[in-house]
Amino acid sequence: MRLTSKLIASTILTALLGTSEVWAQRTYVRTAPPPARVQVRGRSPGPGFVWQPGYYRWRRGAYRWRPGIWVRPPARRAVWVSPRWVHGRRGWYSTRGYWR
Repeated sequence: MRLTSKLIASTILTALLGTSEVWAQRTYVRTAPPPARVQVRGRSPGPGFVWQPGYYRWRRGAYRWRPGIWVRPPARRAVWVSPRWVHGRRGWYSTRGYWR
């Protein structure tokens, strides 16, 4: 009985700590990000390259623009999902870009 209680408590604690890690990694910003910049893509460096548009990221207390780049996808039919800013109860936070 006592071992079962400790196991349950340990499982709950692990779940709570795991959840708080996600929140600890998220940075909230009080001001909305500026509108995205208009960028000239230029020519693709070769066949199979995909354009990843630029985006704002939060660094050292300010929004910093990261310009777009041409990249090769990790798989033939992979689609790039750009990072974006989301407004929540605690302020603005960014999501990471990823390949789908």
